[in-house]
Amino acid sequence: MKFCSECGHPVALAIPEGDNRPRHVCTQCGTIHYQNPKMVIGTIPVWEHEGQLQVLLCRRAIEPRYGYWTLPAGFMENGETTSEAAARETDEEAGANIELGSLFALLNVAHVHQVHMFYLASLRNLEFNPGEESLEVQMFSERDIPWDELAFPTIRKTLELFFADRVKMREGGHQAGYGFHSYDIVRPMIAPREPD
Repeated sequence: MKFCSECGHPVALAIPEGDNRPRHVCTQCGTIHYQNPKMVIGTIPVWEHEGQLQVLLCRRAIEPRYGYWTLPAGFMENGETTSEAAARETDEEAGANIELGSLFALLNVAHVHQVHMFYLASLRNLEFNPGEESLEVQMFSERDIPWDELAFPTIRKTLELFFADRVKMREGGHQAGYGFHSYDIVRPMIAPREPD
């Protein structure tokens, strides 16, 4: 940040009185500009038929990670709840009509100042189409997921946790249900090979 959004004058990094970390402070009007983590909200949209489960993934049409696969997700907007953001992003990126379930995963990505949250979701039908930010959308069984072409570590971890819960449910009956998972992504992403 270089200029104050209140008066347009330059800002400087300083530790305000009573604070413990540097903030952007306006040199003219004294406004303290706090910067907080961004919320990335999405879903794990699934279709289950005759015991076979598939997950809907989107192939990114934007940077970063153009051409890589992701769950439908994006930045939460002001004035909406996390569940509203999850449903909106799923519609915008995948054109999918879902029934939203419970919050499944919360992943802290502190090195890029983000928190990612994913809700469980069931597809109401198989009518879906890529939005402007997706090259294509496709259903995948667990064995067919392009694990080496997933866009972000949060996507891989969320899918791993989801399928691990599925195993527990099969072993312990449906009473086990899905859990809620909190996880910290502590290392920056290492770029894999370019997607085909």
